[in-house]
Amino acid sequence: MTDPKSEQKDILASIRVPLLLTRAGMVCERVVRGFWPLWSVLILTLGLLMLGVHDLVPFWLAAGFLGLAAFVALWSLERGIRAFRWPSEAGALLRLDATMAGSPIQAVLDDQAIGSQDAASSALWRAHQERMRKKLAEARAVEPDLRVSKSDPFALRYFALLVLLTALLFGSVLRVQSVTALGGTGISQATGPTWEGWMEPPSYTGLPTVYLNDIDGPMLAAPYGSKLTMRFYGEPGALGLNETVSGNPLPDDSENPATAFDLTVKQSGQVAVGGDNGRIWDVVMQGDAKPTVARAGDFEATYEGEASLPFTAADDYGVVAGVARIELALGDVDRRYGLRIGPEPQEALEIPLPMPIAGTRAEFTETLIENYSKHPWANLPVTVSLRVEDAARQVSFAEPEVLKLPGRRFFDPLAGAIIEQRQALLWNRDNAKMIAQILRAVSNDPKDVFRDDAQFDILKTILDRVEGYRTASLSDEMVTELAEDMWNLALILEEGDLEDARERLERAQDRLAEAMKNGASEQEIAELMQELREATDDYMRQLARRNQQEREQNPDSQQSQNQEGMEMSQNDLQAMMDRIQELMEEGRMAEAQQALEELRQMMENMQVTEGQGQGQQSPGEQAMDDLAETLREQQDLSDQAFRDLQEQFNPGQQNQGQQGQQGQQQGQGQSGQQNDGRGQDQQGQGQGEGDEEGQEGQGGQQSMEETLAERQRALRNELGRQQRNLPGEGTEAGEAARDALERAERSMEGAEDALRENDLAEAIDQQSDAMEALREGMRNLGEAMAQEQGQQGQPGEQGTAQGTEPGNQRDPLGRDSGSNGEIGTEESLLQGEDVYRRAQELLDEIRRRTGDTERPEIEREYLERLLDRF
Repeated sequence: MTDPKSEQKDILASIRVPLLLTRAGMVCERVVRGFWPLWSVLILTLGLLMLGVHDLVPFWLAAGFLGLAAFVALWSLERGIRAFRWPSEAGALLRLDATMAGSPIQAVLDDQAIGSQDAASSALWRAHQERMRKKLAEARAVEPDLRVSKSDPFALRYFALLVLLTALLFGSVLRVQSVTALGGTGISQATGPTWEGWMEPPSYTGLPTVYLNDIDGPMLAAPYGSKLTMRFYGEPGALGLNETVSGNPLPDDSENPATAFDLTVKQSGQVAVGGDNGRIWDVVMQGDAKPTVARAGDFEATYEGEASLPFTAADDYGVVAGVARIELALGDVDRRYGLRIGPEPQEALEIPLPMPIAGTRAEFTETLIENYSKHPWANLPVTVSLRVEDAARQVSFAEPEVLKLPGRRFFDPLAGAIIEQRQALLWNRDNAKMIAQILRAVSNDPKDVFRDDAQFDILKTILDRVEGYRTASLSDEMVTELAEDMWNLALILEEGDLEDARERLERAQDRLAEAMKNGASEQEIAELMQELREATDDYMRQLARRNQQEREQNPDSQQSQNQEGMEMSQNDLQAMMDRIQELMEEGRMAEAQQALEELRQMMENMQVTEGQGQGQQSPGEQAMDDLAETLREQQDLSDQAFRDLQEQFNPGQQNQGQQGQQGQQQGQGQSGQQNDGRGQDQQGQGQGEGDEEGQEGQGGQQSMEETLAERQRALRNELGRQQRNLPGEGTEAGEAARDALERAERSMEGAEDALRENDLAEAIDQQSDAMEALREGMRNLGEAMAQEQGQQGQPGEQGTAQGTEPGNQRDPLGRDSGSNGEIGTEESLLQGEDVYRRAQELLDEIRRRTGDTERPEIEREYLERLLDRF
């Protein structure tokens, strides 16, 4: 028969390691809870001594505090020893057993109370104990609970720890030794007074602070503007300071000597601490070089007048800002026609230079991009001067140069004439009478120069206003309004209606064909090709607008026209132009000319429809709209999760922004009952956040994350429903779209799980992956739809281009969609603002927040990842 004691030893041996660790944790718990007053008193006393508080108070107060601290420390030690009890093995067994289901340790140590004589009962008991023994392998040491909040309800230990951390930052261990000098006795009489010193370089240099007590050599390198701080301890007058680096001699305070000095290094010299334990340093000042800036090329302008000016800048510690100043070079202006008289005063243009978004600013090359087409100096010589500044406020200038300020090009003769007279008006309002005469002359026969009576009416209105005002009564507001009206009229004449768009398209085709014949450069051909693309888009837009008007006036006629022609998508036109550009890049000019001629013939017979079924959306278009709506909702959900993540670390700062964002989401008018419900959820969530502000945050935060998780689940289910109705089944692009949407659904599921676990950072990453997969799926779906449309065409019939007006297609962010059906555009999201300046402001704000040590570590790590990426 097995010995019970031997069997118990075997059982305990199998859990020996977790049992020992659990018991050790129990020892730590009792030590921490029993002796926390002792170490709190010790670190508080040490922190105050390192801060030198004893040197700032009277002797009796310092001695009394030290005596009180010693008494409290001894009392805490005696109290801890009396209260400490060594944990027993039985207690450790009970704690370890409580962490496992079914209490297996107690079960294997128990004996069968009844039924031991029954074979079946004994077999059942042995099977039970065998199962419990197997569970012992799952035993894991219990983590100790080191919290002492119940013993220290006022958190006095944290106050002591705060004092010690402050002393480590701003104090010194050397100050502790001066406690022996209290009362005029001790070893301080033998060692004498003490001193401390620091040298802090300017922050923009990125150099560390130097502790002078650790500098043994006589040489000390200091950048210009470094701050020297000296502190003397002991009897006043025992130590003295002599220096020649600040440029200002120290005052003679022999009667009341100073014990603290703050100096700024402005020149090379010497710093000497006189007296016992003194030190001398030869300070070598390192000057800060001035920044440099130079122009790296001439102005380069696009068709629409957007000017680019490259420049280079450099500095030893980095350039912080720069300005380009543009002034009229009056001496180089061709003073003829409207420029013959003197100009009215105009303020010089001062444009901030763009700084690098990422990387060093010690040496870089950037490009200043602006559009000066509407400025009175457009297409006139100007003086350009560049100025940069470094962190030390040192300024340098580049040599001014005379350049031509680019402006928009107008190919229509009448539009060019109006722009010329507009410039004359802005040059000097005394030209008003001459401007009116010239405009009447060029528009003498309206039918010969205007295709539309509305255009002539606009010009007539401008003429009446110019002639109706006397020159002296033309205010600045009037001149500005007239100039804006003339600019708009010139744009109408240049870009115009359908006929103008057709002429522009033909002109672009002729110019490109002529360039191919004459062997133009690659850059010129690329510009002309881009002009052809823009002219084609403009023509398609005008043609779609006219067909829409005709369909409203005569639906039956439009339907018969649709039935006669085959459908050609906008993607096919773009594919033909891509083919032309590819042939030109390969040097196959003859084939490129033939393809251009085919495109010309196709455009001559082209008409645009709004899609299938008299304006009704096709299944593919409906699927694209649904996916775009899903992408928008996923973006809103990700934004809300990011705001909640910020709110966790900066409570109260995001409330106002959340309310504004929720109001914007409610105003977007999401379609369908399901979307309305989501909007109500968002509104209710925002109200709940405001109402629960004064409650404990844990329950409210968990409820908010549950709401986000439910919204994420509903969005995932909606995406699953949309996948069942996708077109393009069986095609390569269609299958690629389905794969991408399946990845998006999996990422949404991961985001939902992370939200339920309150892991907002992981949820945001999963949501980002879901949005990227959604965009990829929409791109593939667009390609599948284009392939289906190409297969449905019937050869031999006249072509019509299918698709809505390009200007009316929008992606989920509200931007114009690409002409090839892909989501995305090169359109500026800032709508005319300075992109580089705004990007620089955002980068500076990210850098500022990264260096803010008061922000949570997880937020600063996220911002550092942003800096690494950009």
